[in-house]
Amino acid sequence: MFQIDPKQPIPLYEQIIQQVKEMYAKGLLKPNEKLPSVRELASHMVINPNTVSKAYQELERQGIIATIRGRGTFIVKQDIKPAPPTDITRLKDTLKQVVINCYYAGYFKNDLIEWLEDIYTEMEEIADED
Repeated sequence: MFQIDPKQPIPLYEQIIQQVKEMYAKGLLKPNEKLPSVRELASHMVINPNTVSKAYQELERQGIIATIRGRGTFIVKQDIKPAPPTDITRLKDTLKQVVINCYYAGYFKNDLIEWLEDIYTEMEEIADED
């Protein structure tokens, strides 16, 4: 389900957060779908449970998941709203790195615009299904 790369400069808990958000955006995780417990996911990924717990706490703070005591952790239906200012800097830094990688791979502004339009079309189709 989730895959992390300890060699990346992105902390492991942030990789989990990004993957949950990406899987939701792609429709791979649906509202009310149960996520693995902290212990299950930590065991599966062979990482410290505190790392998973930190990711889940942040996802819950952002309103992406909810934990129901005795039942588990579930995806919450998302009303898309702008990211808080603290997240905007991180998002811009991530986008900048993608643009740099694309540039040095021989892909330029027109390619990126086309890809963004395709991605947004896919996301709107998924949102319409909910």
